[in-house]
Amino acid sequence: MDPFQPQPERDPAAPRDVGAVAHAIRILRHLAGATAPLGVAAVARGTGISPSTCFNILRTLARARFVAFNDADKTYSLGLAVAELAAGLIGVSHAELIRPELERLALNHDMLIVLWRVTEDGHIILVDRAHSHTAVRVEMRLGLRLPMLVGAVGRCVAAALDLPVDELRRRFATLRWQDPPSFDSYLADVEEARRTGWAVDQNQLYRGLITVAALVADRNGQPRFGLSGIAIAGQHAPEVFPRLGSELREVAEFTGKALFPRRIVQNAE
Repeated sequence: MDPFQPQPERDPAAPRDVGAVAHAIRILRHLAGATAPLGVAAVARGTGISPSTCFNILRTLARARFVAFNDADKTYSLGLAVAELAAGLIGVSHAELIRPELERLALNHDMLIVLWRVTEDGHIILVDRAHSHTAVRVEMRLGLRLPMLVGAVGRCVAAALDLPVDELRRRFATLRWQDPPSFDSYLADVEEARRTGWAVDQNQLYRGLITVAALVADRNGQPRFGLSGIAIAGQHAPEVFPRLGSELREVAEFTGKALFPRRIVQNAE
């Protein structure tokens, strides 16, 4: 869940965001996705923030140089201070940017969390991993290469590609599993992954292992990375895995929006 998008009513006892800060972040994100400078009215419409609040926040951000103000047409765009903050990330790979989330998930769920890169030649490659220091865990080497439609990540990839059933059947026949599912079972899992945003593989790709996965997609919906949690069978209670799946989906959705932002075409006024 994105804390800087409009949210339903919260539990009064739950921690609350600082409204002005949340509004400022929403405005900056909106300007970052715009294809041209925007006026106050356009920013207000796009963010759902009142025009008077937008004006005051934009004026404050302009003084701090986080946005640039064009006096001729009264529009705003991102400013130099944003570039200054981002300078520390220049040259940082996507995997390095995602790593803090891997570590957080590994610690919270006490299991191995893996990042896969989806390649253009139809494979997934293990590019990073994080694990809890207390869990008994399986070891998976960096650089491990698998067909992109296999396992829990593969079910998510198949859901994203939405291949014709005959083509999916043809590709499924080439996959190697230690305990292969039937195609009908696999197809049902793909449909479930499309509905929920995550998938599970129980003892099929590798006997004795349970894997839960979600997919990071780019702005066109194409699979770019897979996130998976991997546990030894019997090590966690069954209810852990749906919770992990939901959290992996949320992290994957946020990561996709952050790494592959959609461009917004709007009128400047």
